[in-house]
Amino acid sequence: MKFAKDGYSTIFGITFISIIIFLIGFFLGSWISWVLYLVAIVSIIFTLYFFRDPDRVIPEDPNLLIAPADGKVLLVEPVMENTYIKGRGTQISIFLSPLNVHVNRIPLSGVIEYLNYFPGKYLVAWHEKSSELNERSEIGLLHNSGTKIFFKQITGFIARRITFHLTVGNEVKVGDRFGMMKFGSRMDIIVPSNISVTVKPGDITVAGESVMGKIVS
Repeated sequence: MKFAKDGYSTIFGITFISIIIFLIGFFLGSWISWVLYLVAIVSIIFTLYFFRDPDRVIPEDPNLLIAPADGKVLLVEPVMENTYIKGRGTQISIFLSPLNVHVNRIPLSGVIEYLNYFPGKYLVAWHEKSSELNERSEIGLLHNSGTKIFFKQITGFIARRITFHLTVGNEVKVGDRFGMMKFGSRMDIIVPSNISVTVKPGDITVAGESVMGKIVS
């Protein structure tokens, strides 16, 4: 099983702490030992499971909008986007639970034209204001058709760290890994009117594989 590079430090840290807990249990030599053994083993298993990074089969059509995150579609609604697209569009919000793969992938090939990071609050990821008030990264991408998309990594109540490995001017390919959100979070994608959206609230998405829409003009 592959693991996310952004999770290596956490995996090593949890493993080290778990070994100490295990040794404490060993030297105590009572029923408490078994509780400590269980805590150590569960901590390691959950950490490894959380930071798994499976390979994905990326659709080949360059005009398809692909899910940037595993999770469940919370909403699909019209919005006015004034930061990068600067016009009307459709927002798709994906909620990631702690059990989802949290590695994020590029939803459409193109060039990164806009990138910003904002410290903020830690409202629950499904809160209607989390997209505006929570800690987040904002990424604007220009497809070779001239189509702009805007997407955000957003922390939740549990998730307290965002990582992304992009700079303005990067040429990126759909399905490329670009970062992750740790321990539950939300991903918003805003697309212009020339992208036909094909997902609806309640749909389950798989990053790098699930089709969310297509450029139609």
